[in-house]
Amino acid sequence: MLTVLISAGILTFVAVFVSLFFVRRGRSKAKLLRLVGFSSGSFLGSVFFHLLPEMAEKGIPQDYLFFSLITILLYFLAERLLFSGHHHGEKRGEDHGHLGYLNIFGDGVHNFLDGLIIASAYAVDFNLGVIVTISVALHEIPQEVGDFGVLLYAGFPFKKALTLNFLAAGSVVLGALTGQVLLSYVGFFQSYFLPIAIGGFLYIAMSTMFPILHEEGDKKEFLYNFGFLLLGAALVYLFKSFS
Repeated sequence: MLTVLISAGILTFVAVFVSLFFVRRGRSKAKLLRLVGFSSGSFLGSVFFHLLPEMAEKGIPQDYLFFSLITILLYFLAERLLFSGHHHGEKRGEDHGHLGYLNIFGDGVHNFLDGLIIASAYAVDFNLGVIVTISVALHEIPQEVGDFGVLLYAGFPFKKALTLNFLAAGSVVLGALTGQVLLSYVGFFQSYFLPIAIGGFLYIAMSTMFPILHEEGDKKEFLYNFGFLLLGAALVYLFKSFS
């Protein structure tokens, strides 16, 4: 349990303070897209090189992949409902305070689910847990940069935006703790966590990250980002091969 909580705690600090660095320094969108590409590749690699083979090794019936589908649908529903108030057409002069709080609430729920995924990854294999923690951190950095932008746009002072972002990011620790307790004390959940993690990984990679990568209009930059995607998947495969 300690390893999971430490990993989640480190992830929180890294995601918030690296995103703060990007915001302060005005780092380019291209560098953020490299992180998105690498992270999406590592999520997909984790599904196909770790989690699906692990299901087969543990003798978990293929019917349990139904819970992967349910997870994807719940992610989609939650994301749609929690962020339905984010209208890009609103003008800066309007009152956007509600938008900031809605964004933070949605981010907190999202990070809680990420914590559950981290706990389930460590339950499968320590190396997979490390890979997933790194992948989630890389996935979080562009997200936290975006959250900073939304909060500042909504009129929050910089320090308040930083504090709220840190609290929302910290919910990953609560999610990791919840997942670890369920896995440790309620054995019934163990057969469900693998398909749930598979669904979560696929949704994050293909529904959240792929559209971001598709926004890149420059073909050369897109190929760079695609290369980082392949690199992420390849590193997961190497971890699996030598573990």
